[in-house]
Amino acid sequence: MNLEEKQVSSELLYDGRIIKLYNDQITLPDGNGAYREYVRHPGGVCVVPLTDKNEVMLVRQYRYVYAKEIIEIPAGKRDSKTEDTLEGAKRELKEELGITAEKFVFLGELYPTPGYTDEVLYMYAATGLTFGETNPDEDEFVEPEKIHINTLVDMIMNGEIKDAKTVAAVLKTKRLLDENKL
Repeated sequence: MNLEEKQVSSELLYDGRIIKLYNDQITLPDGNGAYREYVRHPGGVCVVPLTDKNEVMLVRQYRYVYAKEIIEIPAGKRDSKTEDTLEGAKRELKEELGITAEKFVFLGELYPTPGYTDEVLYMYAATGLTFGETNPDEDEFVEPEKIHINTLVDMIMNGEIKDAKTVAAVLKTKRLLDENKL
């Protein structure tokens, strides 16, 4: 069966600084019509910075939409869909934690919420860390956290860590570490 949905028309409902909200009329695979509301997003990058002692450097950050602080790996949006993802990952790591790394390993792409956005996150692990000065965005307030990867995996498995990018990237990093590929 062909599962493709075809666009009939598209209406831009909101054109924001970071996101654009659309409402498209589509044709379903069976020929019936429907609508899809979705968000266009430039995408983002995230990094699992791993110390020589297998500790992960994280940030504690207040997330307004959840009205609480959460612990997550350093991450940020791409400046554009054409920005080099590795360069974006290096930038975010330096801005948020003041870290540069000798080695970056690409962990893959993540579709955080495919039901309503085209956002793609590009995940990396970083090793050979050097610590320096942070340079956060003027509206960014984060506190550094350092947690051993085994403890972090336990926190993921017991539901303490809920952030999708952190869950996926840390579990992938742990797998590579266990296989001596990192």
